[in-house]
Amino acid sequence: MNRSSAPGARGTVCAPLRLRPAGAEPASDRRHNARMRRPLVFLVPGFFGFTSVGAVSYFERVERLLDAALGRRGIDARIVRCRTQPTASIARRADELRRQVVTRGGLRAGELHFVGHSTGGLDVRLLLTPAARLSGGDVEERIARLTRSAISVATPHHGTPLANHFVTIQGQTLLLVASALATSGHGWRTVLAAAKAIAMVARLDDWIGRQEGPLDRLAAGLLDRIRFDRRDPIWRYLGEIERDQGALLQLTPEGTDLFDAAVADRDGIDYGCVVTAVPEPHLEVTAKSVLNPDYVALRALFRLLHGLAARPHPRYPYPKPGAAMQRRLDRALGSRVTPAVNDGVVPTLSQIHGRLLHVARGDHLDVVGHYTLAGGRTADWLPSGAGFTPAAFEATWESVAAAIAGER
Repeated sequence: MNRSSAPGARGTVCAPLRLRPAGAEPASDRRHNARMRRPLVFLVPGFFGFTSVGAVSYFERVERLLDAALGRRGIDARIVRCRTQPTASIARRADELRRQVVTRGGLRAGELHFVGHSTGGLDVRLLLTPAARLSGGDVEERIARLTRSAISVATPHHGTPLANHFVTIQGQTLLLVASALATSGHGWRTVLAAAKAIAMVARLDDWIGRQEGPLDRLAAGLLDRIRFDRRDPIWRYLGEIERDQGALLQLTPEGTDLFDAAVADRDGIDYGCVVTAVPEPHLEVTAKSVLNPDYVALRALFRLLHGLAARPHPRYPYPKPGAAMQRRLDRALGSRVTPAVNDGVVPTLSQIHGRLLHVARGDHLDVVGHYTLAGGRTADWLPSGAGFTPAAFEATWESVAAAIAGER
């Protein structure tokens, strides 16, 4: 029977039936699966970390820079900025990271790479450690089998003296204040009023012709956007700090001593580190400091943090680097790197774990994009005077891209 005369043909010629070979898949499915099998790179924030609050991003321009550096190496990766619990225990932060790997398609990816800044590097190490049991199943093992690199950036692998300060009465008082602001309506009104006042001061500075500084960028990026609404991201962020502060004890040199004894590197994963250091800050009186009171305040804060981080624990010393690594550290900083040298938050020698990928002469936040650029495009929350530049920022993330690409 002619196909055109078959019942229901309505005079049209039916296309021959095409059978798909066993195991074949439609082109659309192939494209979808190829996208899912792209390498995934997870950016993990540190202590007090967030993805973004208002217009303030934790990894400022890092995603774009890293994507371009990987592209130059022929790697079409998908970069994921992770959320975290800002001050929660490392175990809870690592479990949150596990959930995000799963929900963002990590178990279907071709390979996984992790880049953890500060405490985020410890989250990654715990997630990948052999026999880790953050959940009731085998998800950790499946993630680890797909992981090719684990890169830490300014991570306190052997603790930081600053954590010891936060467990003192003064440090606990500061966190209690944050808790009150997060949980009470009176606290919300106080922060809201303070935010509006600071934003107004920033605008007054503009009227008298003062150049844009960190205060202006804070006002534009966050303070102008705060609302008296419990759903506002700033209140959620403060609420998370109030609910769990378990990382405080764990980041002390005593706490990370136990962490290092229990958490082992996994065979087959390339562990590397980017370390940071700044010269010792000194009191300075310049025309800039006279005309920029917010710079003076932030500079004083940095000097305080740097001084606290420069006090190594007498009974929990940092590992001593080999001669070649010591020379590399000294050359990058321009002076001898001792246990007292730090980036304003974490001692430099505490940051060493795995291969030394890069030494950045910059402070703890410079390397995630929070430094003063030409034109004032971002806020320098820790004005260390290290002279961190766009070229230094690019060099830092080029080294990360090289490690992800497997370059030695």
